[in-house]
Amino acid sequence: MQVVKKLKPDAELFDRYSVVRGLLVGNCSIMDQLPVEVIGNILSRLRAARDVVIASATCRKWRIACCKHLHTLSFSSKDWPIYRDLTTTRLEILITQTIFQTSALQALSILMEDVDEFSASTVTAWLLYTRETLRQLHYNVKTMPNVNILEICGRHKLEILDLAHNSIVGVEPNYQRFPCLKSLSLSYVSISALDLNLLVSACPRIEGLELVNPEIAMSDAQVTVELSSSTLKSVYVEAISLDKFILEADGLETLHLKDCALEIFELVGKGTLKNFKIDDVSVIHLDIGDTIEDLETVDISNFTIIWPKFYQMISRSSNLKRLRLWDVMFDDEDEVVDLETIATCFPYLSHLSLSYDVRDGVLHYSLQGSSYLENVAVLELGWTVINDLFSHWVEGLLKRCPNLKKLVIHGVVSEAKSHEECQMLASFTTSMVEMMRRYTHVDPHFKYE
Repeated sequence: MQVVKKLKPDAELFDRYSVVRGLLVGNCSIMDQLPVEVIGNILSRLRAARDVVIASATCRKWRIACCKHLHTLSFSSKDWPIYRDLTTTRLEILITQTIFQTSALQALSILMEDVDEFSASTVTAWLLYTRETLRQLHYNVKTMPNVNILEICGRHKLEILDLAHNSIVGVEPNYQRFPCLKSLSLSYVSISALDLNLLVSACPRIEGLELVNPEIAMSDAQVTVELSSSTLKSVYVEAISLDKFILEADGLETLHLKDCALEIFELVGKGTLKNFKIDDVSVIHLDIGDTIEDLETVDISNFTIIWPKFYQMISRSSNLKRLRLWDVMFDDEDEVVDLETIATCFPYLSHLSLSYDVRDGVLHYSLQGSSYLENVAVLELGWTVINDLFSHWVEGLLKRCPNLKKLVIHGVVSEAKSHEECQMLASFTTSMVEMMRRYTHVDPHFKYE
């Protein structure tokens, strides 16, 4: 309470303080009847350290609950802007006092991205104090020198580890082992390719892996990463540039690549992949395995594809339920995604999303055939540059989806519209109104950017 008064919070923060305290004080007689374990759970739902301190100041019973039964605590410069106005020393003292008043923390978040460097010894003390009970650690703190999280928290009970803006050097799998870890996230972390593989292998129960803009240190000219895990189920990779990325994961179900530049990407597995998504990726050779019959979702956006080769890769995925090809470009301008192929190979498809340039000559080829998309209930279509062929394309697709329930049209409209573009939009709007009168069972939605 004294800390809050000294900081002189602004009106918005003061209102937040008043509301939390008012609710608790106003119901004090009811709250006093609750077991301390229940009160601990209530405080844990608040998460933000500031709110927890305010709430626990209500009465002695709540202070006891905070000390003995609080299991979730978060310090984030985004939660409370005044953190940024404190000196580093004052902020360290504030966090230390709050953490050391607890004894059963299971989830700790220290996210101080906008704050100056902390003392490594102070941060180490926080981690040493809590590591015996911690199940989750979300850590984004700048220190000098760097704090070795793996050495401090290894061999304990962590299940979720989220590291950002940190350096990892010299992984020792036998010593820095995480026997319970299921989820590992590394964002803007400096690590060598070898240490990354050793770290993943030091987590025998890992199921989820996230790599966001890692700085991969290499010992030779070719930037190659090889990861191997038999327990991985989900992998997300963003903003990574490599010559070669080989992922060996026999049980992988979800793979998402975003904003990456790769010469070679290979997935070695046993055909368990269900969800495959790539967004704004440059890759010369892409191989997700020969046995992908279990694929249920394919989501491709901002990507140049060789359609025959890509189709051949996913054509055996007869259980596919969602197919999204959005803002795709074809390596050969004569290539096109034809509905006959989609209808024949993916009989269980229920959600179809297509957005690419519709050109003369291509329209007829894409709509050829007579097979229906019987199970498609949601159809999303989009354009980047509208032309008079688009409405014909929409109508052709509607005819092939007899059980359609929802149609979503996404369009890009420039702020400085030419006379020709205005006429095109007017013509399209008129044709869509007339079309929807014939398809009254379909719920239309129009989204323009």
